Amino acid sequence: MVNKLIVDALIGRHVRLEPLSNAHVDSLVRASSEDRASYGFTKVPQGATAMGIHVGALLGEHESGETVPLVQIDLQRSRVVGMTRYLTLRTRPGETTPYAVEIGGTWLSASAQRSPINTEAKYLLLRQAFEDWRVTRVDLKTDNRNEQSKVAIARLGATFEGVLRHWQPSLVVGEEAMYRDSAMFSIIDTEWTMVASHLRALMD
Repeated sequence: MVNKLIVDALIGRHVRLEPLSNAHVDSLVRASSEDRASYGFTKVPQGATAMGIHVGALLGEHESGETVPLVQIDLQRSRVVGMTRYLTLRTRPGETTPYAVEIGGTWLSASAQRSPINTEAKYLLLRQAFEDWRVTRVDLKTDNRNEQSKVAIARLGATFEGVLRHWQPSLVVGEEAMYRDSAMFSIIDTEWTMVASHLRALMD
């Protein structure tokens, strides 16, 4: 039996994270159609057809228990501004909630970047993982060439653990046949209280 993890909407002051559905495709197309200059290392489909295929694939992965995809909604403007998800869910046999997860697949529209949305979204995702699921570890990773992303992850309070060489297929357009080196970060359960305080201070 597939253990499909269900997440209710996670709501903060600036962002609401809600489960992805096919109804979000048009809004995601609009969000992804702003300035795309920052998407060099991130998979952000362009156009309705590509976005529809991508959303369908993520929903399929959710049905099979592989991922938990969410859309990011800017509460100030009441519109979809991006996506994020839990992935690499690790669960002990016989248990229904994971002992470790990864947070990734994240992108924001250009107008939502450099706003409180990303920090608050990460806080909500981490709080769900550590306080509701009681995970022992959350992974965060990025292409080792993506200096901006590495700085952003470290700013959250995550610990850099090293670089895994040729860890996964590259997400860079034109590099589909190549493999990337992934910079690996983590937050563990004993660090969560300190990290949570740090994130709340950043948001305030």
